[in-house]
Amino acid sequence: MMRVMTRALRALGAAALLAGASQASAADFPTRPVTMIVPFAPGGSTDLVARLVAAKMGETLKQQVLVENRGGAGGNLGAAAVAKADPDGYTILMGTVATHALNPALYKRMPYDAVKDFAPISLLAIVPNVLVVNPNFAAKSVPELVEMLKKEPGKYAYASSGNGTPLHLSGELFKKIGGVDMIHIPYKGAGPALVDVIAGQVPIMFDNLPSSTEHIKSGRLRALGVTTATRAPSFPDVPTIAEGGLTGYDTYTWNALFAPAGTPKEVIDALNAAANQAVADPTVKAKLADFSATVVGSTPEALGEHVQKELAKWAPIVKESGAQID
Repeated sequence: MMRVMTRALRALGAAALLAGASQASAADFPTRPVTMIVPFAPGGSTDLVARLVAAKMGETLKQQVLVENRGGAGGNLGAAAVAKADPDGYTILMGTVATHALNPALYKRMPYDAVKDFAPISLLAIVPNVLVVNPNFAAKSVPELVEMLKKEPGKYAYASSGNGTPLHLSGELFKKIGGVDMIHIPYKGAGPALVDVIAGQVPIMFDNLPSSTEHIKSGRLRALGVTTATRAPSFPDVPTIAEGGLTGYDTYTWNALFAPAGTPKEVIDALNAAANQAVADPTVKAKLADFSATVVGSTPEALGEHVQKELAKWAPIVKESGAQID
């Protein structure tokens, strides 16, 4: 009996030591470099935001924040790697609307749970999408476009960067709220889609505002409306789609940081403070503004609520669109 009690006391002592070490480790965070996984290829908008933020976070944390691109499966591979990482704050994710709102509805089998497997850190920035048309297209405003589509349902087509992308689903939301019908033509990326819209092969497109910016400024495209609830600071004269009569229309690409579920609160707080300081830095804000991004910087709780709202918004839209990936 005494031996059993001794073993039990030793086990409790070991557990207490481990708990104490864990608490000390969290309090001292970080003591080595942090890896920020970008679940897409280098060079895209998410990669750009990540590199700007990572550099400034490293200055605050006094440890390097290393960006690692791990693309594949629409962002699922990189996100899954973070979900399965040790919950110590040394592996974090630059998540997006795709990884945390669209993919759970698009993919039949998901390698992670967008809510249960992650600890929110901060919603960093939002990037508007934009509705553009060929400059020779008859519609010069959202109300004119809606009127044309209602008169001849199914006659006109819109391009996007691919099936199941935020841009495809921005078009589906437009159809749903506007009560209109148009054909979706998916492309393998925004580049080839823009070429065809500029050439007049397809009259309408939903695109990320940054990739259409130069074409709008040069007159090769006409912007009918931005997809966010408020006008984009980079194009203050372009109305929102909601202003054009589609009340409640609000879509955008967003970037946010997540850690694995179970990461200690002290670590989340340290990462949150560093991330929010990074996006508040004047140099970072200016570079993001050039990119048409609007800085947010939020609490972990606000990001968690944001993800829940985005999941609820996009699930029925994805279902109605018929888009699904095995």
